[in-house]
Amino acid sequence: MFDDSALLRPQEEQAYRLLLRLSAARPADLARLAEVSVDDAAGLLEGLRSKGLVTARLGPDPVFEPLPPDVALGNTLLRRQESLETARQAVAALTEEYRASARRRDADHLVEVVVGASALRERLRDLQESAREEILWFCRANPLAMSGTENAEESGALARGVRYRAIYERALLETPGELESVAEGVRGGEEARTLPALPVRLAIADRSTAICPLVPDAERDVGEPTAALIGRSELLDALLALFESHWDRATPLRWDTERGELSETAADDALDDGERFLLSLFVAGFPDKSIASQLGVSRRTVQRRLERLMALAGVDTRTGLAFQAARRGWL
Repeated sequence: MFDDSALLRPQEEQAYRLLLRLSAARPADLARLAEVSVDDAAGLLEGLRSKGLVTARLGPDPVFEPLPPDVALGNTLLRRQESLETARQAVAALTEEYRASARRRDADHLVEVVVGASALRERLRDLQESAREEILWFCRANPLAMSGTENAEESGALARGVRYRAIYERALLETPGELESVAEGVRGGEEARTLPALPVRLAIADRSTAICPLVPDAERDVGEPTAALIGRSELLDALLALFESHWDRATPLRWDTERGELSETAADDALDDGERFLLSLFVAGFPDKSIASQLGVSRRTVQRRLERLMALAGVDTRTGLAFQAARRGWL
């Protein structure tokens, strides 16, 4: 079958190549070389002439000579490129219309409401068991459906290589048994951090599915707990951004192997406001006594905090601390 997209049919291309070898030829000359009939050779030459690839000295026995192909076919190629670009733009426009229509059509499927503590617990279990890359947690105090001590799925997910990043509310860590549960997760590979407070409860698997309770704490005792199961959408993107912004500000919890307990250390790029204020006064040249007065603490406390920051920065002098604070963007 002839390909309409081809500039030349295979027979025409072969005839043109043979004509280049001959420089000039009559239909009979081409017929002998191409091993076709004289009528077929004449038809091929006429087809080439109609496309501007050959010129003919007409007469009883016409002679055909080749012409440059870039001149003859250049305009054809340009027209086809313009046509393809027009077609590409049309396809892009139709695709965008399809996606917009699909978003409107499937809007009801982007969010599923889960009702009841047991149903919510099952979804949290399924979320972790199906995860392949990463689980993100906002762990607030007073869990709705599952406490850390009840989360038996985490250890299995960690064992198969799933990355866990969890932020715990400070009050949750004061709940009996929770600190030990967090320590067990950290020993197993969980990356844990803490903040004084979190805005919502949240679990996200593989950056593609999230579970977020819908009822505020003030109304949690009214009826069954409910949560939204959220698929890929701008809402999910917003929840991911919310998690990452809090992760950057949270304080890491690390396992102290020497002491056999969790320890709390400030991340290089996540000093709290008090530490930043202390550093700003220190870098500005205030003496320890003035800094202590500004912070409402003892001079010894200021010295102890500066020593901690020096250790965090990996330096043993105050001059080195000022340099590292500037280099690391702590101020």
